[in-house]
Parts: sequence; structure tokens; C-alpha cells
Amino acid sequence: MAASGHAPSAIESSYDTPMRDFPLYRRALYNFVLAVLFVFSKLMWRWKVEDAGKLVPEGKTGSVIICNHTSMAEVLPLVTHIWASGRRVRPIYKSEFDSIAIARWAFPCVAGGIPVDRGTGDVRMLRAAQHALQRGEDILIFPEGTRVRSDDQPVEVHSGFALIAQMGKAPIVPMAVCGFRDITPAGKKLMRPKKCWIRVGDAVSASDAPGDLKRRDRARWVEDEALRRMFALRDQLRDEHPGRF
Repeated sequence: MAASGHAPSAIESSYDTPMRDFPLYRRALYNFVLAVLFVFSKLMWRWKVEDAGKLVPEGKTGSVIICNHTSMAEVLPLVTHIWASGRRVRPIYKSEFDSIAIARWAFPCVAGGIPVDRGTGDVRMLRAAQHALQRGEDILIFPEGTRVRSDDQPVEVHSGFALIAQMGKAPIVPMAVCGFRDITPAGKKLMRPKKCWIRVGDAVSASDAPGDLKRRDRARWVEDEALRRMFALRDQLRDEHPGRF
């Protein structure tokens, strides 16, 4: 947040402004770009979101959507599908992208993204995400934190998504993708048109945890269960589409 007596910048104010209240030119740009990316990604990867109805939360809050992460390409169908369904989603992205001038403005001010300083207790991000959920906006997080390009790649799963859900009293919706990892051949930079798959799982909330658990243990149970469901979806897709990751 801005210091006392200092007017917040467009970037600072975007975190606490509902996306529906962004200036008209930003909303028009957002809708135009997402419409183009929706068509582009559909033609390139012929994706379809299976069990898409599970993405819509039953309560008044938004939901924390988690997904495995294999390629930057999968962000396009995830965000554009949610947009096309009439909802708004705020991706959580690593603050390193803010070193790119256009991204530092466009990600938060147009796409509604919230940057996070990885490896720190980023209270600003937590509060911004909490308030977005309470306004009915969704939060998209990749718990693996980075693209997982091979099964033997060391990965540290980040647990902040469960805390965000707890603060916003929101459900966690697990998703999984398959096929996006190998759309770019080894040693190449151009992505190939190749069918990929996306599936939504059953939401997890604090009320699902065993009733005899203490508060901290309940939060850990929700986190573990959400991750279990996310990875189970991923493994199901892999089993159904051998050789694709």
C-alpha cells in the first residue's frame, strides 16, 4: 500500500480495485487480448475443460484455483476459459516479471495479476488476494512455483495457497493439465499445434476436514488434500493419454 500522504499509483491501486471497476480502456484491452488468446489457444491445442462446472463456487466468495505447471502456454486456456465463463481471475505471478517494463504495468493493471516475492512472507500479496476472493474474484496459483519440465526435476511445492483460501474463507479448486510440456520440442523455441487436456476436480474447503482437528492441523489437511486431488487429476490425464505430459 502507498505511504500516508502519497497517492497510490495505478499499479498499487489495481490490487484493491475490483477488476470490473478498472478504467474502460483497460477493460476493453483485457477483453480484446483474452478473446484473441482464447481463439489462438483453441486452434493451437484444441483444449477443452473437462468438468468445467466444478469451477463455479457455491458461496459468495471467489475460489482459489490451483493447477500443476508444465508450460507458460497452459496459462492461456486457464485464464481465457474462466474469462469466457463470465468470471474474473487474478493470477499470482512471481515478482521477477516486474523487471520487464510492460509486464510491470500490464500484469496488474490489465490482467489483474498479483505479484509475489517468492520465499518471503509477502503480506501485501496475501491481503490483496484475500480481498479479491471476498469480492468474488478467483485466484489462480501454481503451487509448484515454476514450470516442471521433467519428472525428475526437483520441485518445492509452495503452500501459500491454503493460507489465502483460509483468509478469504474460500474453497480451493484443483485443476490439472496434460500435454503442454511437450508442445515445444527439445532444442526448439516455437510451440507446435498439438492437442492438450485440462480437467477440474472437486473443491476442498475447511468444512471437509475431520471435525476433531485443531485449526493449524485443519489448514494442513486442506492443503494436503487439495494437492492430492490436483496430482491425482494430473496422473489420471497422463494414464488416459500415454506419452503426453
